[in-house]
Amino acid sequence: MDICLASAADQAAAVAGGDISATELLEATVARYERLNPAINAVVTTQLDVARQRAAAADAATAAGESWGPLHGVPMTIKEAWDWVGSPSTSGHEELVDWRPDRNSESIDRLLDAGAVIYGKTNLPVSMADWQTFNPVYGTTSNPWNTDLIPGGSSGGAAAALAAGLTALELGSDIGASIRNPAHYCGVFGHKPTYGLVPIAGHGNPGAPTVLDIGVGGPMARYASDLTLGLDVVAGAGGLDARGWKLDLPAPRNDRPDTLRVAVMLESDVCVEQDDELTVQLAATVAALGDLGVALDYNARPAIDLEKSHHNYMMLLRSATGSEYPADAYEAQKEHAARWAAGDRDYRALAGSGITMSHWQWAQHHRQREDDRLAWDAFFDDYDLLLCPTAASAAYPHDHTGERADRTIPINGGQQPTTDQLFWAGLSCGVYLPGTVAPAGLTASGVPCGLQIVAGHLRDRESIAFAAFMERELGGFQVPPGYG
Repeated sequence: MDICLASAADQAAAVAGGDISATELLEATVARYERLNPAINAVVTTQLDVARQRAAAADAATAAGESWGPLHGVPMTIKEAWDWVGSPSTSGHEELVDWRPDRNSESIDRLLDAGAVIYGKTNLPVSMADWQTFNPVYGTTSNPWNTDLIPGGSSGGAAAALAAGLTALELGSDIGASIRNPAHYCGVFGHKPTYGLVPIAGHGNPGAPTVLDIGVGGPMARYASDLTLGLDVVAGAGGLDARGWKLDLPAPRNDRPDTLRVAVMLESDVCVEQDDELTVQLAATVAALGDLGVALDYNARPAIDLEKSHHNYMMLLRSATGSEYPADAYEAQKEHAARWAAGDRDYRALAGSGITMSHWQWAQHHRQREDDRLAWDAFFDDYDLLLCPTAASAAYPHDHTGERADRTIPINGGQQPTTDQLFWAGLSCGVYLPGTVAPAGLTASGVPCGLQIVAGHLRDRESIAFAAFMERELGGFQVPPGYG
């Protein structure tokens, strides 16, 4: 197998064992990037000189019997929004192309401290606010499985780079399935951690030290084991909290599949109509898990109103993202909020209401979230995991027309509003729960899809362990045609 398609752990072991030098591994990765990236535009900016110097230093350390950590000598990319000294952090905004951070984000420092050789950054949509990946700075990223299709967003470049073998590990971010849906669309693994698990300062707006509500950073990989590796590197208290807080994630409660209690929700009336091909493939995957001895319950649900909970997520989501708006953009949202108050129920009206609501109103939504979190925690006393979709369909064709709020996605021969599939994003995100996406085979149309595995608060290792079980028993990442 091409070393560039190996796991990050195996690449690190190869460097440590002298099978390949960090410099040779980097050059193999760069050669693959130069050959394959033009067709998909996943990696959009590089610092190859910096990476080569670091790889040479890693080789010198290896020769001296030293190891920098579990990623020693492993070349990788990161989502463009993460601050990395010397590289732009534009989030797709043309006015930021010349801005450079004066320090790395803490999570990037943790990757470097673990020995990673970062060589480039991957594409994202403007303001990380789309499930497609295109912007005026870097252009459009395509899905390696079919370049007519989207790779997802906002960590779309990350997922495409992984699927194409341009990196073994990625650091994405997620506030509305931005790790999970690209993993689903491109057939790779992605983990949205419990909220607050991974430092996210130095991500997004230039130099921003603040942390958005709901938003998280997390690992993406071709192999489930690398999710654990990546999470162990970047997770832990950051900033001022690092002075006193220490992380100790619990091990999975059950390590045998025949002892697992797993709830299943493959469709919901709260979500937009779901694509039949996706539902069939996910149902077959879940049935196969049942054949392996996993105890499945298709009726179990937390004791909450799922429709009310989803609305709560949408309001808190729009409040969080709107907090970064400049004053004039914030004021413009008041017109949409007035329409919501008058009874209009379109997406822009909802967004305007969430962005401009008072702190008292926000506190009521937060109180509802806390009630829902307690209900979910009680649910996960009885069940280990919840299995559900990540999105309403598999990857669909590029569509750059108009604004996201006006776009639709093709489902079962019709068109459905893109924003109406956010239910599956918010099911875990809105209540701070961890969610892992594992490849679940190909739909009848020959494109990948993923199954979302939701676990209890701070039980990140449980959802990742189940993803590893799926990989071991049912198969995991498949190399896209032409990328072997």
